[in-house]
Amino acid sequence: MLTVYNCIVNEHDLRLVFLAAIVCALASFAAVNLLRYARRSNAPTLWLSIAAVACGFGIWSTHFIAMLAFSPNLPQGYNVTLAGLSLVFAVAMTGLGGLVAVKSRYPHGDLLGGAIVGGGIAAMHFTGMAAFKVEGQIAWDPVFVIAAIVLGVLLGAAAMRVALAAGGMKSKLAGAALLTLAICSHHFTAMGAISIMPDSSIKVPVTAIASGWLAVAIALASVVILISALAVAALDMRSRRTATEMDRMRKLVNAAVEGLVICDGDIIITANESFSVLSGISSQSLIGASIGQMLSDAHVRSKLASGQNEVLEADLKTVDGEMIPVELIAQNIDFGGKRHRAVAIRDLRARKEAEAHISYLAHHDMLTGLPNRRSFAARLDQLIATTDIRGENRVALLCLDLDRFKEVNDLFGHAAGDEILQKMATIVSRLLSSEDMLARLGGDEFAIIVPGVTSTAAISRLAENILDALKAENANSPARSVVSSSIGIAIYPEDGADRETLLSHADTALYRSKAEGRNTYRFFEAKMGEETKERRLIEHELRHAISGGELKLVYQPQMQIDSGEIIGFEALMRWHNRRRGDVPPNVFIPIAEESGLIVELGDWAMLEACREAASWELPLTVAVNVSVVQLHSQDFPQKVHDVLVKTGLPPHRLELEITETALIKDMNRALGTLRQVKSLGVRVAMDDFGTGYSSLSNIRAFPFDVIKIDRSFIKSVDKNQQAAAIVRAVLGLGRGLGLPVLAEGIETSDELRFLTEEYCSAGQGFHLGEPASIEHFDHIVRASRHVREKKIAAL
Repeated sequence: MLTVYNCIVNEHDLRLVFLAAIVCALASFAAVNLLRYARRSNAPTLWLSIAAVACGFGIWSTHFIAMLAFSPNLPQGYNVTLAGLSLVFAVAMTGLGGLVAVKSRYPHGDLLGGAIVGGGIAAMHFTGMAAFKVEGQIAWDPVFVIAAIVLGVLLGAAAMRVALAAGGMKSKLAGAALLTLAICSHHFTAMGAISIMPDSSIKVPVTAIASGWLAVAIALASVVILISALAVAALDMRSRRTATEMDRMRKLVNAAVEGLVICDGDIIITANESFSVLSGISSQSLIGASIGQMLSDAHVRSKLASGQNEVLEADLKTVDGEMIPVELIAQNIDFGGKRHRAVAIRDLRARKEAEAHISYLAHHDMLTGLPNRRSFAARLDQLIATTDIRGENRVALLCLDLDRFKEVNDLFGHAAGDEILQKMATIVSRLLSSEDMLARLGGDEFAIIVPGVTSTAAISRLAENILDALKAENANSPARSVVSSSIGIAIYPEDGADRETLLSHADTALYRSKAEGRNTYRFFEAKMGEETKERRLIEHELRHAISGGELKLVYQPQMQIDSGEIIGFEALMRWHNRRRGDVPPNVFIPIAEESGLIVELGDWAMLEACREAASWELPLTVAVNVSVVQLHSQDFPQKVHDVLVKTGLPPHRLELEITETALIKDMNRALGTLRQVKSLGVRVAMDDFGTGYSSLSNIRAFPFDVIKIDRSFIKSVDKNQQAAAIVRAVLGLGRGLGLPVLAEGIETSDELRFLTEEYCSAGQGFHLGEPASIEHFDHIVRASRHVREKKIAAL
């Protein structure tokens, strides 16, 4: 009895055995690569068919090459039909197994597919053995048969599991090795199951083909396998290049700030990380999802699907239900050889927030959050257009600004001024209804629009409530800040038929309330218009008075009463307007104080007076009036120092006159400023003594060098007993404190005689000398020069 395993050891062609193994390994590697490519391809059936051919031909070739290696020294041949049928079984069964492994949705579909491939190996082998014809009897060992089938099924299942697992070349080689082992182990184990008993009575059929023809068929099958292997190699190289390119593109796409999705119709094929973050859905979960379900606007969905390349804005619904404003830009692309729709999604939240902020800034004041002038104008125009002038309802316009707000900025800084403006907005807003509008027009200017007004009494109550609320705020303020407001009121349609006229008339009423004591309100009256217009015109012309050379200083002499010697001059400002002529100080000085121009005018007067005094040959003093705003400004001492340095005037020759009303504004601040000025060597005089609020305490607290009695007490002092008593008291106070006293407004010889008898130190007034240009007093300030000239003439 001749057994195959004896022949394998003793009677086989080792070269053909190795060839069978090589062909098997080559076919297995090609099949594994083709199955993996089929799984990710858009046309899996084609690649499954090619894989089935490659694997089936490989199994068939391995079997029959191994059979050629077997030389039993007996006549033999092969049944063509059964040999061909075995090839069909090999291709069909491996194709079915590959289809199950690749397409099955069950967890262990790959194992089942591999088992089917193992069954195909068995089917091919036993059909091929049925095609083997030999002069003898063939017997089968059932144990080896079962072992061969089990090996083929188990190793086939393992090969499919490893081959289709995620991984690179290692998983491919491992899968191919297991499939090769499955084919070879089944073949040689199954071959070990047969025994051949020579029997000359059994003849090989005439129709059986010889081994030579079988070799030709095997060669053709090997060519098929070789072509499949080359195709797989080329496919693998292209796949690697494609994978590398796709990885590079994926990195580029994921690096994009904008979201990017590629859709097949409405279905998302792939999406980058930016869109995943934007939508809150993982990239894997996005694949297969509908982009239309994320867009609530049906019009946008239809536009997106229409194929038109246009920019669309829509709301994107996230996984949390949040609606995010986005911009969509779509265009058609070729993706994977098929027409797809690429959609770029840009997050518009930052832009929308910026646009909303810009819109807010365009209509609101940044400091107070109130509507600005633009919003105010639009609201007032809308109310004027919709209010029936024949009906009972009217529109009230209230213009407000803070009294002496510029002084607050100058004294305490702009931060304090901003805080007051914010406080003002908060206080007034609490008193208004939802229909009313409070707007900040600029600076410390506010306006209130009150629609539906049926009586002026309601507007009066509103104005009074605003003033009372500000008073209460001042009382409760820790700093006891004195902040008040003046209010001007105009009513539509009585006081104006359009916004400009109404605003102008409310502003006119506001100026009237300021002129009549501030911290009050006034309704517009027709006669106010001309007065306000004239006042504003004066202010406008006064702003150009310095640059236009219209201002000048006149000097009034100050005399030592007991000796009659001129000891100095008081510099007084005069304005000669080209159109108006001489404008009285009692007209333009209040306007300058109200508008804030007094600082510029005061600085100019001090510089000019010091420059003139520095040129005098006699060391006479020059007195300059200082306004409350100048005194309380932080840089006033520095300004005085700079003027003295610039003009070269000795500090003791400059005398600054301060009124008592300037002191009470901020006692501590004024005291600090005066001490800095005194440290420069400058003299300080208390002007208009007796007209303030607490003269005695001021004299004790502040470092004055001179007390000036107000002219109201000097007038008729020789005839008015009460005035005489007050003057005597002040003179006594001065002697007691060691302070010289200067009397202002001496206009008669009797007034001068009274002051002489009471030992008044100095005086000034029309009786002693009227204010005039310094040239008028040239004989006084140039006295030393005249004396020298007389001596020279005498010689």
